[in-house]
Amino acid sequence: MNVFRGLNPPGIAANCALTIGNFDGVHRGHQAMLALLNNEARHRGVPSCVMTFEPHPRDFFAASQRKPELAPARIATLRDKLTELAACGVQQCVVLRFNEKFASQQPEAFIEDVLVAGLGARYVLVGDDFRFGARRAGDYRMLDEAGGRRGFDVARMNSYEVHGLRVSSSAVREALVRGDMAGVGALLGRPYSISGHVVHGRKLGRELGFHTLNLRFSHWKPAASGIFAVKVHGLGDEALEGVANLGVRPSLDPTDVNGGRVLLETHCLQWPAALGAEGAYGKIIRVELLHKLHDELRYASLDDLKAGIARDCEAARAFFASTHAETRRQTTRDRI
Repeated sequence: MNVFRGLNPPGIAANCALTIGNFDGVHRGHQAMLALLNNEARHRGVPSCVMTFEPHPRDFFAASQRKPELAPARIATLRDKLTELAACGVQQCVVLRFNEKFASQQPEAFIEDVLVAGLGARYVLVGDDFRFGARRAGDYRMLDEAGGRRGFDVARMNSYEVHGLRVSSSAVREALVRGDMAGVGALLGRPYSISGHVVHGRKLGRELGFHTLNLRFSHWKPAASGIFAVKVHGLGDEALEGVANLGVRPSLDPTDVNGGRVLLETHCLQWPAALGAEGAYGKIIRVELLHKLHDELRYASLDDLKAGIARDCEAARAFFASTHAETRRQTTRDRI
């Protein structure tokens, strides 16, 4: 998938079949929409294209109004969103910076400057609640009427449901807050995961006897938090079982090297000897959050923290042991 920043970048296709949205999480509703988009693109002989935004529009308005509580919890990093869009077969993605100029753009200008002149849209697919332009004044009817005049087709896709539940980014966020990782997986169609470069931290884990892989985030409000049983991909041929802390580490000094920022700290239950103590830094790993053990806890001392991590490791081992046992039982039933 080709990724472009802004409108009219070098190398972008002259025409496209387009859908527009934040696509936070790229859940099963998004996946159904992207499958339809790809099919329409093939029929028209143009590339499929997603237009998305960074920052999230609600992040922008929360900052501009100085109301951080209005910002949505973020399901996925931009890296993970682009990875999932590519996995869905999208051929190009245009990432637009959502700023004051974009927010104040009138709906008619958005159609002419962005859809027609900027992207050469021949087909535009939107969700059933799609709005656009300043004060969200543009709607599906306006877009459809403009398409008739300007020569592009417009289609609207209704909500996607799983077991009677409307699949949405909000539903995914709610399941993550509850720690319902099985429910999250059902909404996403895959285990929930976070990826990034392994970075240096305070290296406190070594002092405590628990080597960790650290991923930092630019966004301060992830949808998930707590302690999880996880699998780590990217450090060898096989996924590694582990336990991870996603959050701000309330037991530690917020003025330390991490500055109180959100971290995903993962301890592998069996560390690959071939990597050595320094072998993972700079590598891109993907961490699947499979089961929530509990929320973040505040420990009174480093000794208490060490004991707490040890308990979490045992709980993670118990989870994986039960999972392996269930897999063996299922395999036996299948054979019978």
